[in-house]
Amino acid sequence: MKIIKYFLCAFLCSSFLVNAQDEVKEERQSGHTNQNKFKQLYDEFATPNMFRTGSGAPGPAYYQQQADYKMDIEIDDEKAILYGRETITYTNNSPDDLNYLWVQLDQNRRARDSKTPLIGTSAIAPTKTSSGAVNSYLKESFDGGFHIEHVKSVNGKSLEHTINRTMMRVELPSVLKSGEKFSFKIKWWYNINDHVKDGGRSGYEYFKENDNRIYVMAQFYPRMAVYNDVEGWQNSQFWGRDEFALPFGDFDVNITVPADHILDGTGYLVNREEVFTKDMMKRYKKAKKSYETPVMIVTQEEAEVTEKSKSKKKKTWKLSAQMVRDFGFATSRKFLWDMMAVKIGDKDVMAVSLYSKEGNPLWEQWSTKAVASTLKSYSRMTFNYPYHKAISVHAPMGMEYPMICYNYGRPDVNGNYSDRTKYGMISVIIHEVGHNFFPMIVNSDERQWTWMDEGLNTFVQYVAEQDFGEWYPKALSPNDKAYPSRRGPAKNIVRYMGGNQDYIAPIMTKGLNTYQFGNNAYSKPATGLNILRETIMGRDLFDYSFREYANRWMFKHPTPEDFFRTMEDASAVDLDWFWRGWFYTTDYTDIGIKKVKKFIVSATPNENGKQLAQRYNRDLNSLVYFIEEGAEGYDEALLKADVIDQIPTVKEYIMDNFTPAEQKEMKATPKFFYQITFDKPGGLVMPIIVEFTYADGTKEKQTYPAQIWRYNDKEVNKAIASEKEIESIKLDPDLETADIDTSNNAWPKEEKESAFNKFKNKLKD
Repeated sequence: MKIIKYFLCAFLCSSFLVNAQDEVKEERQSGHTNQNKFKQLYDEFATPNMFRTGSGAPGPAYYQQQADYKMDIEIDDEKAILYGRETITYTNNSPDDLNYLWVQLDQNRRARDSKTPLIGTSAIAPTKTSSGAVNSYLKESFDGGFHIEHVKSVNGKSLEHTINRTMMRVELPSVLKSGEKFSFKIKWWYNINDHVKDGGRSGYEYFKENDNRIYVMAQFYPRMAVYNDVEGWQNSQFWGRDEFALPFGDFDVNITVPADHILDGTGYLVNREEVFTKDMMKRYKKAKKSYETPVMIVTQEEAEVTEKSKSKKKKTWKLSAQMVRDFGFATSRKFLWDMMAVKIGDKDVMAVSLYSKEGNPLWEQWSTKAVASTLKSYSRMTFNYPYHKAISVHAPMGMEYPMICYNYGRPDVNGNYSDRTKYGMISVIIHEVGHNFFPMIVNSDERQWTWMDEGLNTFVQYVAEQDFGEWYPKALSPNDKAYPSRRGPAKNIVRYMGGNQDYIAPIMTKGLNTYQFGNNAYSKPATGLNILRETIMGRDLFDYSFREYANRWMFKHPTPEDFFRTMEDASAVDLDWFWRGWFYTTDYTDIGIKKVKKFIVSATPNENGKQLAQRYNRDLNSLVYFIEEGAEGYDEALLKADVIDQIPTVKEYIMDNFTPAEQKEMKATPKFFYQITFDKPGGLVMPIIVEFTYADGTKEKQTYPAQIWRYNDKEVNKAIASEKEIESIKLDPDLETADIDTSNNAWPKEEKESAFNKFKNKLKD
């Protein structure tokens, strides 16, 4: 029996222990990884090395390749065909041996066998216009794409090459070792596209009334791809959206067009006296000394006469450019041409516009002035513009190349235009001229990181637009006190940030794969930088760091890490939390006031004080008591009776521990005490910006840094001791943080008028 009892006891005891252990196991929480919003970006960033340092600067082993071009180009204006020959000299500055070269053939996205149309989804609409039905189902696709006639070495031997859609691999006859150069020749032609009808980043616009074209030409030649330390060859296919990754080099380009054409493009016009008339030369010399008003090189009257002609003769314009990553040009017999000088640093730069009569009076009034203003603003924010000119060309699109860009904005047939058209034209000129800085000089990889050129450029565009409105107030409409920028201010991104998460991608996504491309690549990065500048870092620290990045990477190839690291390195501001939230996620800002508690101070012991005194063996009379509004012992009259520094034990402490001089420096006596609980329904970390309104009508603003959320990402408390009674509290009063829901931003809670009532009251008015 004892044995049975023993075993029974052992069984029951062991069962009890097992059950107890199970209970402990069930109560114990599992481990977790570090998901703190303030952890460093070591997991996301590439490891620093000899090519790119941890500070964000180029390393001692940084290199970049060089591609130099000599080209002869001719445009057949009757057939709209471009013919070209080029000699490319490629310099291998990398430490690697190369067996082949990759050349970009961007025009091939327009080839009949292009796969670009196949990656877009499509559906049958219940109703379609006749033109829509024809264009969708009957019209033959444009016969575009490069026709490569040969690829040869400079001694005339054919080079083996393979064309894979928009990329061509050229086999080298022998290994190209580090430090060596290789030259080869390509001959090609292609049909120039009508970019108005068929779209595109270049091509021609046809004017039926006088059988003329305006050509804005780009991606017109086979171009070298980038080879770098980050991924080797950047030979990602061009599907049509992601733009271009290109090495720097020198260009000598001869362009033959009809003799009555006006032409300008990337680089110095080396045969100006051959292609200019005597009157044009006189006007050009005058323009070089005109800093306030553009000088007409070709007038509208002259252009209208020329566009009626059709010269059978030819003229060759010779352009030469050094240290550029690309080349573009524009040509037409319809062009008006004006210029003015703008002082940048210690040198003069020519601000230039080419446009047809269809652009006037708008273009003659504002285009060249917008170019000049942009160069000044961007130079202030980055580095002095290094090239000798910047050209704005009138075209129904927006696109950029070194020293030249194509911009939309056209009045109606009677020369009338709306504010929207005017501001749209000025903004696109500022944006496209600004691209000279990003990415034409700070040469990021557009094929991979669209935001590094579009987002950074859109941010500086916002600064430049505000400058333009200040420098040219006559350009503003009567109701506008400042330039009405569309992108930049935090409030303008709220609708996107709070939208359907199924159609939002992180900024750090390849451009081809993003939803809402304009918001993702342009607006959100620009807004983020504006928040950094105005709210988180302050203008002085931000501007210094931004200039440092631009100067470190001008005429080089930066990556996102180089930008992020430089901004922190030059400012001593830890921004990993911001980069992670704003760039790597689709989280949004939503910070609210959860509750506000009001307290009075008293010397009368309460239950909490008794427990505290007993626990720590303290004298009850040595404690100060804070009683929450509504709790037992709360008496508003105590506000008049008890003042914190008049409580005997507090007064004694002050007298014993502070000198009379120190006592005079003490804060004014607080009478009112509050505990504010802020919550954060949104995932993004942001500073808490609070505006206090006091009973006497005065206001005070306080900003709590984003690090206030470091221990609790859900809610935090702040205790406020105030001499004056707080009447109301408002978060983010100036809409600085892109908070998507402001209904929880006020205490007491604000009752907002419904949209229906607003509409009803408007009808009454």
